[in-house]
Amino acid sequence: MLNRIYLDNNATTKVDPKVLELMQPYFCEHYGNPNSLHKFGTETHPMITEALEKLYAGINAHDEDDIIITSCATESNNWVLKAIYFDAFLKRGKNHIVTTQVEHPAVRATCEFLESVGMEVTYLPINAQGTITAQQVREAITDKTALVSVMWANNETGLIFPIAEIGQICKERGVLFHSDGVQAIGKIPVDVQLAQVDLLSFSAHKFHGPKGIGGLYIRSGVELTPLFHGGEHMRGRRSGTLNVPYIIGMGEAMRLAVENLTYEKEVVGGLRDRLEDALLGIKDVFVIGDRVHRVPNTTLVSVRGIEGEAMLWDLNRANIAASTGSACASEDLRANPVMVAIGADVELAHTAIRLSLSRFNTAEEIERTIEVFKKAVKRLRNISSSYSH
Repeated sequence: MLNRIYLDNNATTKVDPKVLELMQPYFCEHYGNPNSLHKFGTETHPMITEALEKLYAGINAHDEDDIIITSCATESNNWVLKAIYFDAFLKRGKNHIVTTQVEHPAVRATCEFLESVGMEVTYLPINAQGTITAQQVREAITDKTALVSVMWANNETGLIFPIAEIGQICKERGVLFHSDGVQAIGKIPVDVQLAQVDLLSFSAHKFHGPKGIGGLYIRSGVELTPLFHGGEHMRGRRSGTLNVPYIIGMGEAMRLAVENLTYEKEVVGGLRDRLEDALLGIKDVFVIGDRVHRVPNTTLVSVRGIEGEAMLWDLNRANIAASTGSACASEDLRANPVMVAIGADVELAHTAIRLSLSRFNTAEEIERTIEVFKKAVKRLRNISSSYSH
């Protein structure tokens, strides 16, 4: 475990020890089913209520809104998109969804499935800066549009999308607005009221909570056909026995994430900038997206002449964890889709490495990463058949 450096925090994060400590009693001491009427069940209620209050406060949800506990953001995204098929298409004939070409596979693949059953989907292309504009959304909306789904921040580049402007447009046009907020929570402020988001998906394990638990924010008045049936849990919106320790853990993780936003911006952002500056000092190294419109922990870097998988191999041998993009697509060796979307040439699109930090990284780890990265570039370029020395 010693001397290992973890720079793949956009894939998952370590559980904060404070979160784990709060969860522990609810595995073996207070383990009752919260839907049971006896004391074993009812004694868990105060902590569940407290955890939900932390979630509401973390994204500025109103009391009359709902935050429904799910297994993860993938479930939340699937629920929103598939409910649109039942609630908008079958009931009202609205069969159009607007999204982007660079959404997480949980959104993109679900949209592709919905196309197979009669929905129409507009996939907005990103621009040279790696994002879309609110004007693109405005122009894509038709009288058949039931939903706009745009991620808050991209999982590969860290680039932030114009969520508040899109929210205003959707409100003006009477179209539901959903955002996958997975890569934003814990990195930048997420306020569903200011952004006028109707639906927001999130996963605890992306902000130092446990894996296997997430949520879906639903603005008051928004109806969604349940994805799961079979019980009255969560006011009938999501059947299944509540995962008490994980709900408690997610609530505390949310509280700590919001509490540490300044640290994330100033300290984590400073470490990211130090790493990025050093890598940009290497010839033919490129970083995608400007820092102003990017979450403070993420760098997507391309090194001309070096396959991304080869660089990962060298980093991994030095006990440094990074990735070539979304962990959900890590077995897919096609060119990085974000790189393709912004117009990178085919060779460069295969060279992307994502380095994503957290509040648990140190300055010493960053200096070690810089050292290893530079050595790897030199070694791999010396044996590269495509790089002109």
